[in-house]
Amino acid sequence: MSHLTTHILDATAGVPATGVAVTLAGPDGVAVASGQTDADGRLALGPDVLEPGDYSLRFDTRPYFAAQGVETFYPSVTVAFTVADRPHYHVPLLLSPFAYSTYRGS
Repeated sequence: MSHLTTHILDATAGVPATGVAVTLAGPDGVAVASGQTDADGRLALGPDVLEPGDYSLRFDTRPYFAAQGVETFYPSVTVAFTVADRPHYHVPLLLSPFAYSTYRGS
């Protein structure tokens, strides 16, 4: 299993956010991995182990909403987080065109 997973739910439509491009950047700001959410809004990213440090996930939300004919206030969402000494990190995103929330998942 990948060391990092994410899950995006579209709170407005009540469905998983499919096809959202996500980029994982490492402590130096350079992209480590990227991909798109699957039909269930899920994505595993990165190597099996992430070194300790500060990372970020960038979710490209504008194309997702544009495909639905919806304007969004947030063209992208960036979530910064710290990797310490855990076997797995899960960073979920609850998304709508004008708001978002996140938390450290399990």
